[in-house]
Amino acid sequence: MNVKKTLCIILLFLLLFSTMSMAAADDDRSYSIPNAFVDLTVRNNGLLHVEEQYDYSFEGKFNGVYRDIPLKSGESIDNIKVSAEGAYPVLKESDDNGYKHLKIYLYSDAAHTKSIRDCDVSIYISYDMKNVVTLFNDVSGLQYKLWGDEWDVGIGSLQATVHLPGDKNNTYYLNPEEYTTSSNLKGDTITAQTTSIPKGELYELLVLMPLDDFNDATYAKHVNENGREQIIKNLNDSINGRNFWNTAYLVLGLLSILSPIGTLFTYLVYGREPKVDYDGIYERDLPTDDSPEVVNALVENKKNIGKPNMKGFEASIMNLIDRKVIKLYAEENVDSDTKDLLLTFNHEKESELTSSEKIVFNTLNHFSNDNVLNLSRLNGKLSSETNAKWFVGQVNKWEDTVENNIKLDKFFDDTGSTLIGIIGLGGIVIGIILSILGFLTNLSNGFYALIAGIFLVVFSIALLCIDEDIFGRWTENGRVFYLKWENFKKFLKDNSLMKEHPPESIVIWKKYLIYGAALGVADEVYKSMKLQVPNISDYDDDIFMYHYYGGYGMMYSAFRTGESAANPSSDSGGFGGFGGGSGGGGGGAF
Repeated sequence: MNVKKTLCIILLFLLLFSTMSMAAADDDRSYSIPNAFVDLTVRNNGLLHVEEQYDYSFEGKFNGVYRDIPLKSGESIDNIKVSAEGAYPVLKESDDNGYKHLKIYLYSDAAHTKSIRDCDVSIYISYDMKNVVTLFNDVSGLQYKLWGDEWDVGIGSLQATVHLPGDKNNTYYLNPEEYTTSSNLKGDTITAQTTSIPKGELYELLVLMPLDDFNDATYAKHVNENGREQIIKNLNDSINGRNFWNTAYLVLGLLSILSPIGTLFTYLVYGREPKVDYDGIYERDLPTDDSPEVVNALVENKKNIGKPNMKGFEASIMNLIDRKVIKLYAEENVDSDTKDLLLTFNHEKESELTSSEKIVFNTLNHFSNDNVLNLSRLNGKLSSETNAKWFVGQVNKWEDTVENNIKLDKFFDDTGSTLIGIIGLGGIVIGIILSILGFLTNLSNGFYALIAGIFLVVFSIALLCIDEDIFGRWTENGRVFYLKWENFKKFLKDNSLMKEHPPESIVIWKKYLIYGAALGVADEVYKSMKLQVPNISDYDDDIFMYHYYGGYGMMYSAFRTGESAANPSSDSGGFGGFGGGSGGGGGGAF
């Protein structure tokens, strides 16, 4: 190697090293929020005016800060104003997924050309919130997170001031109590000071006020029921629950090693899969002639093998459509540019159905009018608590029927997964009990017992979240069944495989869509089909219409609505419980 080449290599190396050093230097930055100040004004019309101050300390180069403010259903935020001391701010705001996002770019010069570096900046944010104050029949209340649990860093201290509309018969609570160093209610003003609040924790205010303090409360939420008793109960339940878990996770634990040993033993004895004579990479054709709900129960629902989920219910509907037991057609919606999906029911074929398919058929038919169900409007019907409870009951009945019709012992041995469930539940109980006992002792090894106890609880909870087939095992026939259907699912998901081996007829595409729904990959199948069958719109088939017009999403949405409406909670049910307040959210720097 000559001298010139050597010098070039050295220079390139030095240039690369300096570039990497500069990049590392740019990444070597940090920030903290030593102090925050929150000032709330509750007006007698129900409007809540919020003023926030966050003192940032930056080390290194930063572009700005952000603030995410969550908005509960019905709440709104207006009149946002931002200013800064120590930098020049530029605000950009947006709304997404129930949050108001404030992105505040900070510059060190008035021309907005230079980012900030190694400085202290105070950020001031003010805004108005509506439908945050709640008026019950016997009391009015405000539950508000003075500091949210979504901040990227903790805070050194928080100072809060709350101005109330009246100065009589007000009651306030601050939680968690251990963060409060001082608080006071004088006249119509509450003041509070905290210690440092770590990342991931919140600090919340609950204040109860007389109804007479509010005149024409246009901007408050109104609930036509008494609230005081339920609010206090929720508050006490939350405080007691937090105190219990604080105690449980701080106490001693000495026997956590028994749980991992039992877990390992269970896996070695019951969890190892049998060797089978099958080494396929993918399956192009349906591996078995089992119904889609059975395939869903055995392959897709790994948390509870043998029990189907909503994907199986959806696949069963598509199967009935394909067999012309249910007829589907689309109709223009006169109120919008969309189309409604309408289902009609062929009762002459009802005798051909299995017991689980009859439940699906009758469940949908129950909501039809003159034998026609507008699937696009099923979601609205299920907002009724009566309809929702009946619907959820039918879905649960369907799940049990499919599960009972599957002879699970031919496919899967759940001895190991059952034992793991016992070990997991027992570990949580024993860990809590041992931890409480350890907390009461003065032994010098208490710190080590604390670490072991926490590990036992966390480890046990993790065990309960593991798929059943990790510690349970398939029979030889069940293992082949599972592997073949998993390889079929892999084939459906892989567009390159579908491109290389497309099905010969549209009939097979329909089967792919049905079983793709059962396996949770229907969207991938439809995308592949559109690529492989350019003239898909020429096929006026119910299965493709069902997917094209969003039938899958309509049923999923209806099911979620039914679940929610079937388990209603009072408007005051969450009010007063720790962490259920408005405001909060988080923020950080970028």
